[in-house]
Amino acid sequence: MKKIINAVVLCAAILISTVCCATPKKDTTTTIRLNEVTHSVFYAPLYLAIEKGFFKDEGVEIELTNGGGADKVMTALLSNGADIGLMGVEATIYVVNEGKKDSPKVFAQLTKRDGSFLISRKEEPDFKWEDLEGKTIIAGRTGGVPAMTFEYVVNKHGLFNGTNVTLNNEIAFNMMGPSFESGVGDYTTLFEPTASEYQNAGKGFIVASVGKESGEIPYTAFTALDSYLQNNKDTVKKFVRAMYKAIKHLAETDEKTVAESIVGQFPSTPVSSIENALKSYKKIDAWMTDMQMTESALDNLQTVMQNAGELKEKVSLDKIADNQFAIDGYKEVYA
Repeated sequence: MKKIINAVVLCAAILISTVCCATPKKDTTTTIRLNEVTHSVFYAPLYLAIEKGFFKDEGVEIELTNGGGADKVMTALLSNGADIGLMGVEATIYVVNEGKKDSPKVFAQLTKRDGSFLISRKEEPDFKWEDLEGKTIIAGRTGGVPAMTFEYVVNKHGLFNGTNVTLNNEIAFNMMGPSFESGVGDYTTLFEPTASEYQNAGKGFIVASVGKESGEIPYTAFTALDSYLQNNKDTVKKFVRAMYKAIKHLAETDEKTVAESIVGQFPSTPVSSIENALKSYKKIDAWMTDMQMTESALDNLQTVMQNAGELKEKVSLDKIADNQFAIDGYKEVYA
């Protein structure tokens, strides 16, 4: 009997030890609800960070949703429907000027120029901006940075809405392509990979880069409410660090390899189209290396906004940005 009892005790001890050892570790992954203005190769570093596991390595999981416009992304942010928004900086300026107590702040700038391309219904190998005289262009919604940047560009070339060119600002961002395809306008602006897809399908032809013509501005940035940044500093640091790793990887890797890495984000798009889009954006120097926003770039953006009649008074950098996360992250990754 004693031997049986000892055997039972031994088995129980082994079982308890096995159970204890098999107990899973506490999950330390932090989920970030990220709402993006649109889904485009223009934001390739973000998708690289997801697909290459840079966020995962930092203990961060991204819950990605598509807002379909900066105004909608900002609404999600203000209503606690998202933790971080990837959108145009103009949306942050508008809200800050309203004087909200818990205002949004840019903490990492991703792109530094307009990422759209002008699409014509016909091939125009010798296109000049002056060729738009008398034409109608689907140019983005009023108040959005794509529309304002485009207006700034055509104004530089002596073209003014309602005088010698017509800018259609009534069509929602995600409907610009379909509207053009249905016969609206002589031209439209589209982001990649949609622009290349339209060209490959014979639906239109890329004739110019808006970003190359407009110059450097803080076009798209990661933004969060000030309260989120203050209460989740470690999480934001991890997010920024992962993004820097992705930006560095993008700069050091050929376009085909990068395209193959992010094709899962664009399942209906051929790898070759994504590769071409990446080449287009590298050619115009679309992405930031150091993600801190500068006063001069912000001033350029606000000049574009004033030109469009959407901004009365410029705001200072410290009112809309917290650069410390970008500064620290850059030092850690590029040191």
